[in-house]
Amino acid sequence: MDETVDRQWVGDLVRATIEEDLAGGVDVTTTATVDPDQVSVAELVARADGVVAGLEIAELVLRQVAAPDELEIEHAVRDGAAVRAGDLLLSARGKTRQLLTAERTTLNLLCHLSGVATLTRRWVEAVEGTGAVVRDTRKTMPLLRSLEKYAVRCGGGKNHRMALSDAALIKDNHVVAAGGVAEAFRLVRKAFPDISIEVEVDSIEDALIAVESGAELILLDNMDVPLLREAVEKVAGRARLEASGGLTLEQARAVAETGVDFLAVGALTHSAPVLDIGLDLREV
Repeated sequence: MDETVDRQWVGDLVRATIEEDLAGGVDVTTTATVDPDQVSVAELVARADGVVAGLEIAELVLRQVAAPDELEIEHAVRDGAAVRAGDLLLSARGKTRQLLTAERTTLNLLCHLSGVATLTRRWVEAVEGTGAVVRDTRKTMPLLRSLEKYAVRCGGGKNHRMALSDAALIKDNHVVAAGGVAEAFRLVRKAFPDISIEVEVDSIEDALIAVESGAELILLDNMDVPLLREAVEKVAGRARLEASGGLTLEQARAVAETGVDFLAVGALTHSAPVLDIGLDLREV
């Protein structure tokens, strides 16, 4: 994890997920079948090709369940690494009961975050060389935004705003409420003179109104490739442009080649399939 992720918050999240799994009790199956003194090595192994994200989170889960002096962890790779099926990611030596109790929570977080990183890498590779940047959105799982956006960065993507207070994004409903693109922009600029403002439009006409109002970043919503190309030509560098809405991986390069600066892809976080990772236990 980097400095943008609040480690105290992550620690609280890890504790909550473990408590959810134990529900105030014990792991009855593990307690019944495993001797309390048994020691094993748990290996986190990729079952499919992809990009890893969340290994430090996995370590935090393991350390939360295990006694501090009864656990040894070795990282075979780091977050952001491209891995192949069969690759060892991390190994942990400790009491077997603790390793098994932590297994599902560890994999839930690691597989999900690695899935986000893997999908992001595919989008980044699809637009490589065009100059366009792949960005995420706020379409994240509740309370997991910080980690999911971290996973996007592990995959080579960039982050859009983290929270509603970071920057203004004037969307269609704001335009309706304010009475037009220009008026919505004027009101936001008056209320927050120093904030970055992005304006969402669904027509070339509104894009030009946004530019004339002073917008430096315009989100082109649900425009096909010819319309995106026209928008790029008519805005003519006076503002940065972001394509969004209905984008697919198959059309990503064609969209990027229109000359837009960004592709905003909600699917990076709301539709990423997990990366299959398993925990293999071996005795020592």
